[in-house]
Amino acid sequence: MPRKINCGVRYDEEYDAYEDYDNDYDVEENVENKQETVRPGRWRCSICTYDNEEGMSACDICGVLRNPPVDVVSNGYNKADPFKFDVPSPDDLVSNGMRSSSVASKGSLTVPSVSNEKKDVAVKIQARSKMSDGSSILVPKVKKDTVKESLSSLSEDKAQTSTSSLTNMSSSVKHGQSTSVNARRAKSIAQYNPESWMLLDHSEERLTQLNLAIVGHVDSGKSTLSGRLLHLLGRVSQKEMHKYEKDAKLQGKGSFAYAWALDESAEERERGITMTVAVAYFDTNKYHVVVLDSPGHKDFVPNMISGATQADAAILVIDASLGSFEAGMDTVGGQTREHAQLVRSFGVDQIIVAVNKMDVVQYSKKRFDFIKQQVGRFLRSIGFRDSFMSWVPLSAIENQNLVAPASDARLMAWYEGSYLLDAIDSLQPPKRDFSKPLLLPICDVVKSNSLGQVFACGKLEAGAIRSGSKVLAMPSGDIGTVRSLERDSKACPIARAGDNVAVSLQGIDANRVVAGGVLCHPDFPVVVAAHLELKVLVLDAITTPILIGFQMELHIHHAKEAARVVRISSLLDSKTGKVTKKAPRCLTARESAVLEVALNGAVCVEEFANSRALGRVFLRSSGRTIAVGIVTRIIDRQES
Repeated sequence: MPRKINCGVRYDEEYDAYEDYDNDYDVEENVENKQETVRPGRWRCSICTYDNEEGMSACDICGVLRNPPVDVVSNGYNKADPFKFDVPSPDDLVSNGMRSSSVASKGSLTVPSVSNEKKDVAVKIQARSKMSDGSSILVPKVKKDTVKESLSSLSEDKAQTSTSSLTNMSSSVKHGQSTSVNARRAKSIAQYNPESWMLLDHSEERLTQLNLAIVGHVDSGKSTLSGRLLHLLGRVSQKEMHKYEKDAKLQGKGSFAYAWALDESAEERERGITMTVAVAYFDTNKYHVVVLDSPGHKDFVPNMISGATQADAAILVIDASLGSFEAGMDTVGGQTREHAQLVRSFGVDQIIVAVNKMDVVQYSKKRFDFIKQQVGRFLRSIGFRDSFMSWVPLSAIENQNLVAPASDARLMAWYEGSYLLDAIDSLQPPKRDFSKPLLLPICDVVKSNSLGQVFACGKLEAGAIRSGSKVLAMPSGDIGTVRSLERDSKACPIARAGDNVAVSLQGIDANRVVAGGVLCHPDFPVVVAAHLELKVLVLDAITTPILIGFQMELHIHHAKEAARVVRISSLLDSKTGKVTKKAPRCLTARESAVLEVALNGAVCVEEFANSRALGRVFLRSSGRTIAVGIVTRIIDRQES
């Protein structure tokens, strides 16, 4: 299910180290007193030195006017900005009328109305221009941009046509970008009006979907707990369970029988660990629960991030046995701490702490209270509130306190709280964005060569979709048509925010739909960018300070990309969020900061204020999650 890619670090970044320097200056060119002889009846262009006919008012080669603007000449010396052949000069605009539409990507242009006697053309050229390959060049600004010249050779009709074309071009070009997919967002999200079928139909008799991530340290019993729940609730038949028990005993792993209901690959069964996020379903009295069984081994945390980022709530499974709990809470390699920090960064604020393997410690109340004290203090420190935390002692292998109250006298003697299934029903229903444009981060892509179809799988974060809908696949920018939908491996006519679906697409190249991309509304495309401003919290797992140039991996929804720090803007107070220091040299553990990162490749992203699902980031280095944060600003938007 999760995407598996190799993210090498590239050192040929298209980042100009001199971008921050001010290039808004005038260049004085020394003119020698010696002047070359010009043939009679001709005049020499001051730019390209071409000898033009005397009757020509503009250079035949570069188009520059014969007489320079009055306010540019001072004391016999010409003050001129360095000439750029790929950037239209003010003279080009006047003499040529901007004949080529390809200049639209060069700058933002504005021309006022032209009078009958004298036509004043005001030209506003944007200093920073974008080249076609996405790299930026620095262009000095024109400080005095009013060019006064008598243009008797131009008719009134031509002047009006030129004015109209430039005005339209100015409205379509912004920030040096052409009318691409990113510029297609002509409407704001506030102007989006959903159709009636997109909104939730309360008349439908359907349980509310709850995406529940099962997280915790390796070997804490997450897959066994999930498999046991599926079996008790009828999702795994007795015949299937008998087969799992038989196969597990043949391999000498009888206790892994319930885990094999989710760990289906041969490698997972041989190693006895979960490697990818397994998805399963069961129903309670209140919810249709989508189980996201996450890997606990530190080598597969990227897979855990990719899958569990869809979670609405979480079950943190803790091994109560002596030594195992302490290993999970270790600051260096303990996945209990890292998983809890990650799910909180996913936006999960409701958590059930399932203290598993209580049978190993004889259902000791003292041990349970000790674990509750230690874990509770840590969860409160990372932002969980007591009112949204539930504590359930249980034993998955002995079926104690799972779908019914405990029957063991040792546990009944001191515990009177809810059992696990009851705790799940006590969770608050998640909020859904039904009235926003379609947004579906792609978790997995399945291609069918025989049918010529491509399936994009993921969780609908916003909006709705149905068969026949037009969708935009980003970052490729291709538009396709929804052929069919599947929810929980069953065909469905409509899917809405919160649903986990597989979308069959047609009319689009299968290679243009990738995991880590996004399906969105054609009129509201997501942003594709490779230069971001982040607000982050550095975690305790960091071993070396974060400096400018620091290499790391950036995880955002289902995408992963190599990145490096290009600027550390400020340190923030962790409680108030106010700036305490500007431009610090480095970042250490437990510090909050604003920094800029440059990615090796562009990713689909939105500012956190616009989309929480596409605005959360996780930074990893040397196999550890070193920081979590949000996207506060998109610095460089790329064209698709």
